[in-house]
Amino acid sequence: MTSADTIVSSLHTHRHTLAHGTMEGPYKYSRVRAAERSEPHLARIQTDSVVEKLKELYPHLALEIGGSCSGGAIGEKSLFTKELENALEKNEVDLVVHSLKDLPTTLPSGFTIGAVLKRENPHDAVVLHPKHLGRTLETLPESSVIGTSSLRRAAQLKKRFPQLLFKDIRGNLNTRLKKLDEKDDYAAIVLAAAGLRRMGWDDRIGQILRPEDCMYAVGQGALAVEVRARDADILEMVSVLHDPETVLRCIAERAFLRRLEGGCSVPVAVHTEVKNSQLYLTGAVFSLDGSDSLKDTMQTSVAADDKSSDAVDERVQRVGVTASGVPGGAQDGAERLGEDLANLLLSKGAKEILTVARQLNDAR
Repeated sequence: MTSADTIVSSLHTHRHTLAHGTMEGPYKYSRVRAAERSEPHLARIQTDSVVEKLKELYPHLALEIGGSCSGGAIGEKSLFTKELENALEKNEVDLVVHSLKDLPTTLPSGFTIGAVLKRENPHDAVVLHPKHLGRTLETLPESSVIGTSSLRRAAQLKKRFPQLLFKDIRGNLNTRLKKLDEKDDYAAIVLAAAGLRRMGWDDRIGQILRPEDCMYAVGQGALAVEVRARDADILEMVSVLHDPETVLRCIAERAFLRRLEGGCSVPVAVHTEVKNSQLYLTGAVFSLDGSDSLKDTMQTSVAADDKSSDAVDERVQRVGVTASGVPGGAQDGAERLGEDLANLLLSKGAKEILTVARQLNDAR
């Protein structure tokens, strides 16, 4: 899926007090511009959702969305992210909306993730060719071709469905769906359910993949707002968008990935949930063909402590996230959980699996 990054720039700001019934805010924006890549419709939809939330919380904000930012082609997400961060650094913009899964676990100096919004369904979805409607991956004919550009998805699904064939498919959501529908090259394609739902294409989802079939990418389904780390006022403004459970889950996932030194060039997958104040993290690494893998689960308490763990140091980043209002102890626990699980898999040989996967992928 293409990177869903969008920049929001603010001009002419001054302090204000909001009217009764609205939220206290650090600034009134007399003019705010949102600029985006010219091609991805999903980027605009995701930015609109963030802007609407800010309008609800700060009704005195005058927000414009328009203009575009040139970005790299498919596969060049890091170049596009760098362009946006250059704009942030130059004070040309104040906010950048990303798909969290596209952001590295270590951000450049001077930047932070100031908000992680409530997560959409993080699982992967199967979209079927019209002639296969009603089927699932289990019931498709043998040797059916499944399209995916994700090493993580391909590795897991090759192991789970050895009777199927997997082939790269490139392009944004619209392009991939057109390739599926207008040709007979693919029986189905696999995409993030979150993107399909945000585009309003729920009716195209033929199957949601369960964790035992295909675990998801780190941060998948969550939106992040990147800001300048030194900009306390903007940090305060966007911090109200944080969803505490999503923050803790994603901190654990990102810590897991960072310790593994993984990325999109290697198959790393996760699954997290919070139940009864316990955060559960399942993580796995795979060879490119899925034949070799390591997987395990750990848990930790994220219950708020009445003492030190309730303290929040807004200067502290955890895997690139500054989570104002989320108890510091819970964040620390989530970060340790990710690191501990990664260390467990590394002790069992995860580094060797990922090194070979990276070498083979680079050689393709």
